[in-house]
Amino acid sequence: MQENFSLKPYNTFGVDVKARYFIEVHNVEELKDALEFSDSNTLPLLFLGGGSNILLTKDFNGLAIKLNLKGISEENINDNEILVAAQAGENWHHFVMYCLQKNYGGLENLSLIPGNVGTSPMQNIGAYGTEIKDIFVSCKVLDLADLQPKIFNLEQCRFGYRDSVFKQEGKGKYVILEVTFRLTRTNHHIKTEYGAIKSELENLGITKPTIQDVSQAVINIRQSKLPDPEEIGNAGSFFKNPTIPLAQFEILKQKFENIQGYPNGSMVKVPAGWLIEQCGWKGKQIGNVATHKLQSLVIINATGHATGKEIFDFSTEIINSVQEKFGIELEREVNII
Repeated sequence: MQENFSLKPYNTFGVDVKARYFIEVHNVEELKDALEFSDSNTLPLLFLGGGSNILLTKDFNGLAIKLNLKGISEENINDNEILVAAQAGENWHHFVMYCLQKNYGGLENLSLIPGNVGTSPMQNIGAYGTEIKDIFVSCKVLDLADLQPKIFNLEQCRFGYRDSVFKQEGKGKYVILEVTFRLTRTNHHIKTEYGAIKSELENLGITKPTIQDVSQAVINIRQSKLPDPEEIGNAGSFFKNPTIPLAQFEILKQKFENIQGYPNGSMVKVPAGWLIEQCGWKGKQIGNVATHKLQSLVIINATGHATGKEIFDFSTEIINSVQEKFGIELEREVNII
């Protein structure tokens, strides 16, 4: 247990705020001990995974717990399917690479997403036509009310677009300990139709892609347009892509002929990056904060010295700008602490 501890190395924005107490836990018993300490001292809790989806706006007057539970296990189902379970502290991309090295399919489109396995179900992470819910089986959690383990299946997690029960009524009630996925061993379902995957595979001279090829294409695309948090502070996509009624989209299309949209029944998903760029924010910098020059959906700690409040205020200006021009309210994907 450490006091007055800087959380700068534990958030990918690189924001320098302090926690009143900090502890790193490696197993469930250490986690329970930390929770009992927080309970006996009436301390608020902050759980840290990879630190890639949070914005710390002020010092945390409580106990920050870094979840460092590690381990991967496997269970064969049949000739084509296998269950692979990873503990919460496993790095997400390293876990994806582990599965690909064993030729387990299903996670390849989710390559190079920052963060840890434990946070993946919270927001139903997704990219290039795949979401966690597509290969998710269950997750083991610790119930903070009675410190007993529980299992949540696919239905109980109530996954939505960047959403789950853990961001709704279950928020602050559970700690995810382990996540289990159902992956393929031989008959892989190759998804290349989303985004720039097809063209990237063509650039690589690949006509019959393997799951490893798809992964490499995704990695190449992400590296070409997204900044590395190790080099410049960011949390990936800062905003969710808004979904609006088809009727509203048709009205907007009359005024903005080039507006992009992906219909889904009576609703249309509009790329937040396009909206932000149309408002003149791509590459724009104010003080220590900017949007990335190649991807306006990404807010960066441009100088390395930005405070969480500066980043939050910058994001608010973007929200107000898009609302004023398009009548669409952007929602932050990043958790604000």
